[in-house]
Amino acid sequence: MQVACSSCGAQHLLNDAQIGDRPRVQFLCTKCGQPTVVEVARRPERTQVITPLPSFARGEGAPGLGETIASEYQGLTLPSGKAITLSVIAGPARGLVYPMTKPRTVLGRSGADVEINDPEVSRWHCAVEVKGDVVRLRDLDSTNGTYFGEERVRAAELRHLSEFRIGSTVVLLTIIPKRTG
Repeated sequence: MQVACSSCGAQHLLNDAQIGDRPRVQFLCTKCGQPTVVEVARRPERTQVITPLPSFARGEGAPGLGETIASEYQGLTLPSGKAITLSVIAGPARGLVYPMTKPRTVLGRSGADVEINDPEVSRWHCAVEVKGDVVRLRDLDSTNGTYFGEERVRAAELRHLSEFRIGSTVVLLTIIPKRTG
């Protein structure tokens, strides 16, 4: 964390070990010897700087978007003999029923597989991913979060009749045997 002395303005770099979990830190300026108290504002929604950059973030040698998506979602399959449906049971899109026809379905406000006209829903808000009999809900770095139960989640495993909330919209997941005939 870069800080400045309150007396002379000299710049100092405090590392995480020096800061720890404290809400404020006091240090002595190496230039003028005066103490300075600094408030440490840690906000989980802030962007973290990662050095060195991971390979996916570097311009050279990074895989193309299509390669990344193909490798990340490899192995996703709908279960044979079962039908999975997403039904909006509360919110502006109440009554919308979406049968999953592919193993990854994105829910969002625009440009998504399931479009929900809810001002609290991000453009690409969350995804429901299926790998055989396992169904996972994954937040796509949405602004207002994805909630399973009363808890904000990054990911959650869903079962038959699981409900989750995005914005003011509640979605019910059903898994039933496919009709034959």
